[in-house]
Amino acid sequence: MSEVRQEEQRFFRDDWYGEEITGRHYVRCEFHEADLSEAVTRNSVFTDCVFGNVRFNASRHTDSAFTGCTFKRCSFFDAEFTGCKLVGATFSECALRPLRVTGGDWSFAGLAGADLRAVTFQGVRMREADLSGADCAGAVFADVDLSGALLHAVKLPKAELRGSDLSALDPLNAELTGAIVSPEQAAVLVTSLGLRVRA
Repeated sequence: MSEVRQEEQRFFRDDWYGEEITGRHYVRCEFHEADLSEAVTRNSVFTDCVFGNVRFNASRHTDSAFTGCTFKRCSFFDAEFTGCKLVGATFSECALRPLRVTGGDWSFAGLAGADLRAVTFQGVRMREADLSGADCAGAVFADVDLSGALLHAVKLPKAELRGSDLSALDPLNAELTGAIVSPEQAAVLVTSLGLRVRA
């Protein structure tokens, strides 16, 4: 089946509730006040699109891409992304809880100041993502590649961080009370503080 491709289209208050969106490609399109609650995307691509006040509640996304997209005041309550690519996507004033992300590539994603409490990122590539000032209390970042990420003033109390690359994390500029790390990660954090551990 050939891919359905649309460019520079504007969708306003479209009702895609529960729809299956498969094999579509949207380029530089705008979606405003649309309802994608319980929608399912598979192998679909959104390139440089804008989403404003869009509801993604309980939606499921598998092997889809939202590269370079802008999300503003969107709701992702109980949404799931599996094996998706959100490279360079930016989120502003979005409701992102609870959100579950498994696999995929969120490198360069803009999540500065986001409320990510208790969300789950499992096995995700988040190289150079911007999480500065984000509230990630109780969140799960398991086996996540955070190399080069912007983590200034990030809040990670009681967060699960085991298996993740924390080389970009400055413990003096983050809230880490109760965060769970492995012995190897603890050694990285101690080294970043300029300490030397000797038996």
